[in-house]
Amino acid sequence: MHLHVHDKPIAAFRRWNCLSRSEGLPEYGRPFTMDTIAHAVRQRPKRFSPAMAAPVTQDGPALLSVRDVTVQFGGIVALDAVGFDVLRGSICGLIGPNGAGKTTLFNCMSRLYNYQRGDILFEGSSLTAIPTHRVAGLGLGRTFQNLAMFRTMPVRENVMVGAHSRSSCGFVASALRLPRVRREERRLRERADGLMDYLGLSPFRDRAVGDLPFATQKRVELARALAADPKMLMLDEPAAGLNHEEIEDLARLIRDIRDRLKITVLLVEHHMSLVMGLSDHIVALNFGRKIAEGSPAVIQNHPDVIEAYLGTPR
Repeated sequence: MHLHVHDKPIAAFRRWNCLSRSEGLPEYGRPFTMDTIAHAVRQRPKRFSPAMAAPVTQDGPALLSVRDVTVQFGGIVALDAVGFDVLRGSICGLIGPNGAGKTTLFNCMSRLYNYQRGDILFEGSSLTAIPTHRVAGLGLGRTFQNLAMFRTMPVRENVMVGAHSRSSCGFVASALRLPRVRREERRLRERADGLMDYLGLSPFRDRAVGDLPFATQKRVELARALAADPKMLMLDEPAAGLNHEEIEDLARLIRDIRDRLKITVLLVEHHMSLVMGLSDHIVALNFGRKIAEGSPAVIQNHPDVIEAYLGTPR
């Protein structure tokens, strides 16, 4: 099945906001198929109201547990015994001034950096000994502060790269172009097409990523992260460089990813209204230490957070 999106970019995902769980979207942790995507894209509600969103359960054990993680680069302590939990089905904000250690922590979760003390647990299992190339296969997806894509490749192929962790054909089978390799590539291509429809990227599927506007490139990176079918999505400053209208669209999309696709979100962001409006729980860092944790209301009024951002009055 080939889907066509005739709406302007970003409009495609808005239709998803008004779908209920009874519309046939996949259960948590299962890839959504072309049939469920096609069913969702056919729905055309006129307007979205936050009250229409299905409630999200945040019970049970934490999906991610950061336990007293310490990272040192020579004599510099980038993270100092940082610990917190991210509940399954939640949107957790991670905030702090520049240099607070937010991206360093993301890189530890992605196993790009090693930590000297502490541990990071995902679904109860330690990530310490997990090699970098296996992280996506566990269900951890992420975007980057600086766009990291193949700029000369078309949008569709960039998105398909994200599904590599869900492929099973090895090097020899791929080199020989065996029938199962072709079947798998067809499946990945269909998944990429579905994600492009979801994110309003279909009009650009054959365009080189480097030729697209910055906001569109950021959506391509998001599609690539979703192609890996993550259980938790780590977004590193997704609002950077976006205008006001694009940030509003981004907020609706992040909420929809959590509510409809059942993906837990960990969000690093400097745009405070975005973080406060989206997050169920917020962790604040400063100079590598956790200085506050709690609901948006608690964080907004926490004296250490105010001091970290505004300084101490003389």
